[in-house]
Amino acid sequence: MSTLIVVDDLADWPSGIPGVEIALARSYLTDPRFLEHRGTKVFNLCRSFRYQSLGYYVSLLATARGHKPLPGISTIQDLKSQTVIRVASIELDEIIQKSLAPLQGREFVVSIYFGRNLARRYDQLSQHLFKLFPAPLLRANFAWNERSGKWFLQGVSPLAAGEIPEEHREFVVEEAQKYFQGARRLGGRKARARFDLAILVSPGETEPPSDRKALIRFQKAAEKVGLRPELIAKDDFSRLGEFDALFLRETTSVNHHTYRFARKAVAEGMVVVDDPESILKCTNKVFLAELLERNRVSVPRTMIVHRGNKDAVVREMGLPLILKQPDSSFSRGVVKVESEEAFREAVAALLERSGLVIAQEFLATPFDWRVGVFDRQPLYACKYYMARHHWQILKRDVNGLKRDEGKVETLPVEHLPEPVLRAALKAANLIGDGLYGVDLKQVGGKVLAIEVNDNPNIDAGVEDRVLKDEVYLRIMRVFLRRIEQRKAMAYP
Repeated sequence: MSTLIVVDDLADWPSGIPGVEIALARSYLTDPRFLEHRGTKVFNLCRSFRYQSLGYYVSLLATARGHKPLPGISTIQDLKSQTVIRVASIELDEIIQKSLAPLQGREFVVSIYFGRNLARRYDQLSQHLFKLFPAPLLRANFAWNERSGKWFLQGVSPLAAGEIPEEHREFVVEEAQKYFQGARRLGGRKARARFDLAILVSPGETEPPSDRKALIRFQKAAEKVGLRPELIAKDDFSRLGEFDALFLRETTSVNHHTYRFARKAVAEGMVVVDDPESILKCTNKVFLAELLERNRVSVPRTMIVHRGNKDAVVREMGLPLILKQPDSSFSRGVVKVESEEAFREAVAALLERSGLVIAQEFLATPFDWRVGVFDRQPLYACKYYMARHHWQILKRDVNGLKRDEGKVETLPVEHLPEPVLRAALKAANLIGDGLYGVDLKQVGGKVLAIEVNDNPNIDAGVEDRVLKDEVYLRIMRVFLRRIEQRKAMAYP
């Protein structure tokens, strides 16, 4: 039993779907048979979701049993909140006006069946509302505002199975079957899986942590180990409760939706890579500098610069210097200064954005080591060579766009020099047991840690060049193991 439809009356649901069981609400709440099968998807199509009604308790107890209800309790509460409805109306204003523009009336109702509508022109609006209010069947009410000359969302409510118009039933069953089989998730392939994995991506990101080919390999690896993967985006925030784990494959930042996704996923009891604590630690170079130094990890000579000591930096450290914005990434916010005048200009600009800045001695090396670490074990090892005629791996133009990139040499982890591997593991383990990329420089016989990155690059043909598909499988096996451990602890 992996998919269950719960109704008040068996006659409410139009017809059976292969592999999907139908149960009465009262039976689901009282029959011991439904206490088992953690991970079961429960599609709650009851007639009422008011507080302490049968429909309310179906979603509430499904959560307690380790099942995954749709709608969840948080969605039920959101549907009752006029504040949430108003925010949704503002957020979807452009789509609402575009979809309803030709209408002449003062009120309009859109029926949403598993995120779809019979009329193609309302399909995009239906999908967005389904993402904001994930419930199998919804009714959205719109009203015309004379003063603003616009349509607005007046309310959204769950639609009971028994309320489906007769002429819509064939369409509803068809859309339900597609949704249950994951047709829209995995290109029509039915996935047999025990748990659901959300992979957060940003389709428009210019330099994502994983390219399209790598994302496909992650999804294939997930399926092989028994996970059902789905690529999600920023506007899927309200759907996190549908999944057992979250994998961030979008560049992270603290003041960003990636951090909010990680925080919410942890609050939902999900397995998260990378977790919010790792994001906090890795995205701030001031924290990393302090952490590595206090734990006796060898690093280049470093100073934390502020307005009170900035005039002494060049005198104490010499030139050239590297100045780093605390939350810099992908070589952005990192400046090399070779004169006192350049230092004064650069540090003044950086201190306008942050109260503290990192100054580090410049070490000229042909490449940087990058060691990928996951679950406290080495995963891959690369030499990232500097871009031609440049001191960094990436060379950018004045607008910050990538102009040139150094070559990458991937080698087996067992061929890593022992001091490099030892330093990488020590630095990564200070952060946690997530997925990290440790950057190091080797100067003579000395290995120096530069930084630890959360959410490191794993691109097809680069970081996976040695292990190939095994890189993706190792990551997914850890996800599976952690989900199983989490479920066993929560529902012994």
